[in-house]
Amino acid sequence: MKKILFLTGDFAEDYETMVPFQMLEMVGHQVHAVCPDKKKGDCIKTAIHDFEGDQTYTEKLGHNFQLNYSFSEVTASNYDGLVIAGGRAPEYLRLKGEVLRMVKHFFEENKPVAAICHGIQILTAADVVRGRKLTAYPTVGPEVALAGGEFQDVPAHEAVVDGNLVTSPAWPAHAKFIREFLKLLGTRIEL
Repeated sequence: MKKILFLTGDFAEDYETMVPFQMLEMVGHQVHAVCPDKKKGDCIKTAIHDFEGDQTYTEKLGHNFQLNYSFSEVTASNYDGLVIAGGRAPEYLRLKGEVLRMVKHFFEENKPVAAICHGIQILTAADVVRGRKLTAYPTVGPEVALAGGEFQDVPAHEAVVDGNLVTSPAWPAHAKFIREFLKLLGTRIEL
């Protein structure tokens, strides 16, 4: 069993919070879902983003997601991997110095990191994408390039792996995204 730090926050994308969290627990990993300035038992509100033919996604109120661990009690060195949810939460989470320090730890120690959609904004703010190939929601592509990363424009159902990092543009890629993260963790599922 691996210990996973799962970073999310208010108005993170609903599917990108709930589905990976549940998938990782399903395979037996211990997953600590946290948000800065919140503690175990607090809820975040999620947002449902859908693709309905507009120039960008639409947004609707999602679910209340209960955090199962307190951010203030996190010690990054105690975790085997990191997952960062997308949605709007990364816009403000990337402003938290402690979040950026935690993210840098996972890269300095070459631990598996999975980030989806706008979650990549935290990676660009932490200055850990320089020279790496990665993807994100397309509107984050310019940020990736400005941070020195090589943006990969792939369909929403794909994932990109570069070393210890797996990224995906959006929730339609959950199966590939989590499968690649599990490979990086060394997780074996026997049927």
